[in-house]
Amino acid sequence: MPLNIDWQQILLHLFNFVILAGGLYFILYKPVKSFMRKREENYAAREARTQQLNDEAAALRKKYETKLHQAEEQIQKDRERHHEELEEERQRLIDDAKEQARAIINTASQTAELRSRKAIDDAHEEIRAMAVNMVEKLVLSSGGDALDQFLDEAESERDNG
Repeated sequence: MPLNIDWQQILLHLFNFVILAGGLYFILYKPVKSFMRKREENYAAREARTQQLNDEAAALRKKYETKLHQAEEQIQKDRERHHEELEEERQRLIDDAKEQARAIINTASQTAELRSRKAIDDAHEEIRAMAVNMVEKLVLSSGGDALDQFLDEAESERDNG
């Protein structure tokens, strides 16, 4: 053996190294490589699912924003319609109140006119009654001459007038 090299020892060390490398490959490298591949696939699947959910969320958000905008427009239209209805109702109530006021004023005017006529008629009636009383008193106090004189004057006034 030149240089003190034992080929059998080298072959045994080489065989030992191959067994160690093979064992490490099957025990450590292959499971770690498989675990890393599965982890990358898991993250890729999560990323795809996240992207899909983000796209769905964006579509839903756009849909809901559109619905919200439509709802706001509908609310505005309803608000305007109710405002118009309230304005019409207010105007109708004002017109009804004016009509009732006119009716009350007309009734009051007619009542006042009737009361005025009644007061005038009552005053005329009182004046007639007083005139009749005065004539009766004159006739009774003077006999019949005053009545004849009064009737003559009334006749002459009627003829002149």
